[in-house]
Amino acid sequence: MAVKSFRPTTPSNRYKTVASFEEITKTKPEKSLLGPRRKSGGRNCYGRVTARGIGGGHKQRIRKVDFRRNKHGVEATVAAIEYDPIRSARLALLEYADGVKRYIIAPVGLSVGAKVSSGPTAPLEVGNSLPLKAIPAGMQIHNIEMFPGRGGQMVRAAGGAATLMSRDSGYGMVRLPSGEVRRVHEDCYATIGQVGNLDHENISLGKAGRSRHLGRRPITRGVAMNPVDHPNGGGQGKSKGGGGWQQLTSPWGLLAKGYRTRSRSKASNRFIAVRRDGRPMKQK
Repeated sequence: MAVKSFRPTTPSNRYKTVASFEEITKTKPEKSLLGPRRKSGGRNCYGRVTARGIGGGHKQRIRKVDFRRNKHGVEATVAAIEYDPIRSARLALLEYADGVKRYIIAPVGLSVGAKVSSGPTAPLEVGNSLPLKAIPAGMQIHNIEMFPGRGGQMVRAAGGAATLMSRDSGYGMVRLPSGEVRRVHEDCYATIGQVGNLDHENISLGKAGRSRHLGRRPITRGVAMNPVDHPNGGGQGKSKGGGGWQQLTSPWGLLAKGYRTRSRSKASNRFIAVRRDGRPMKQK
């Protein structure tokens, strides 16, 4: 994939970049794998705004992606590489030998016509899904299950790749893209390779309108408000940068900086061996 830029004929074109979409081979999605996406506008069941900055945007339809890869032993052919408006990665449309069609996240190097499969005996090739106990240490993986049979939940964004470092006592040590090292049960499935669309991080929206098309509404800074509207509001000029007696907070007074928000008694702490900042996780 490449990033396309424009001549600066307008203020937005000066900074705007878009994907070239050169890897896309099919423009219309598979109808049998589509579903409606109902937007909340950031409101809960009572109609009250509980998540600011959400609303509007272009109409989208959900692609039903197969994160479980539970058709073991059945070979599939990659029929197309498609665009998904909801996620950063591309999708690969698979056609199985028995006629079933499914979407998977398209990894780097997977092209139309390639053969993929899943199961403990699947070959170690890009796009194949295997349990961690069947994957050698040092391989790049993505779409990793956290619990056996639940489906892939980790490392699904564009360009993401984890590394299986070792296995011990029924668990595999997986280094995630954040730097965290986590223990994952060796019966959990993962897909070989790195998630495609590597240049997604280099795309610049270029103008506020493209954010609105994505359903992102603007949020005013607290320091630009009045004291009646926000704890950080008021003052003569820019007087509250968070370095003085008043710390940066949310509109409801929750501190925004300076302390960790992860619960010390969270059950999944026992699966974390090394934190994202490189420090070992303290086990109780």
